[in-house]
Amino acid sequence: MRLVLIVFLGVCAYFEVFCQIIPQNTPQKNLIPNGSFENYRKKSLNIKNAIPWQGLATVDFYQNPLTNDTTAQKGAYDGYCYAGFRFQKKYKEFLQVKLVEPLRRGVVYEFNMKVKLAFWSNAVLKSMGILFSKAGYTKQTDAIKSNMIDTICKKNTGLQKGFEWFTVKGFYKADGGEKFITIGNFSPIVKKDMMRLNSLSLKFKESYYFVDDVSLFKTTVGEEKVDVEIVGPNIRDNQEDSVLQVNTDIKVGEKLALKNIFFENGHHYLLPESYIELNKLAQYLMKNPLIQIQINGHSDNGGLKFKNQKISELRAREVFEYLIKKGVQNKLYFKGFGSSQPIASNDTDEGKAKNRRVELEIIKR
Repeated sequence: MRLVLIVFLGVCAYFEVFCQIIPQNTPQKNLIPNGSFENYRKKSLNIKNAIPWQGLATVDFYQNPLTNDTTAQKGAYDGYCYAGFRFQKKYKEFLQVKLVEPLRRGVVYEFNMKVKLAFWSNAVLKSMGILFSKAGYTKQTDAIKSNMIDTICKKNTGLQKGFEWFTVKGFYKADGGEKFITIGNFSPIVKKDMMRLNSLSLKFKESYYFVDDVSLFKTTVGEEKVDVEIVGPNIRDNQEDSVLQVNTDIKVGEKLALKNIFFENGHHYLLPESYIELNKLAQYLMKNPLIQIQINGHSDNGGLKFKNQKISELRAREVFEYLIKKGVQNKLYFKGFGSSQPIASNDTDEGKAKNRRVELEIIKR
């Protein structure tokens, strides 16, 4: 096993050992995109809307507490959104996401997440692991133990703290090039890794866990500290200064048109020339994690109105998703306005070009 996962339940006795080996470091950037699940395309039970998370089988996505949850800690650990997955004797689900950047060989990374047993569960898991891989998990043979951190519980109580949130924490030394993490139970026969809460019960056995606040931070163990910066291709050196460089005191309600954002003609796909500006915006947001913004998409009045509305929304969503995949953890929104809010005349090509824009609107800071 690469390194052992620590579970703060009062049932696993590994915390003191790790604290002696691995010092605590101030993290620089969470390598888990959308680690709190707060950013999503639309309200839906499908985890795929909490981009860029993926579920293997039917992983659930919640934006509010369940109405029938009467436990003391109902809903998300922090914020509003969280994920949930189930385990049965012949069935299990996994959470998977592509990391913000590949892991570096020899670097030790610290993993954390919050977990809670669902109130309707009649069984608990004995282990829950995190797999690091280059291509993601698709089958049991992908679960290589040397690329995994896994729980070890000495006491026979399973992974639970009643129906309260608890912390799962571990450290992983990278082989290098790992791009995905997968969370779940990697036992070849899951029913052997489940135990009933009531040993006398004969009901169908099921464990269901909620997950929130997932993070992966680079530590400085075994290497010099490395500054984390987002870099982009050296394109369009003659671009105008970024709006973020010349506006140092952005106020709530202010709308700022992002310069140097380019899309394929007639489509919503970002062109590489846009990355420099968007990387600057990503850096700005990561340095100011309390700021909340909305990405607004606009178009000129050429063509059909409903098509203008659709492409403006898709372009705003494209920017929204780019920022999240770069590691921005701020709460973000996106919205398309079509041609309803022009800032110049649509009678000239120059005016139309100004109206085809992407803005950021400060919602909270």
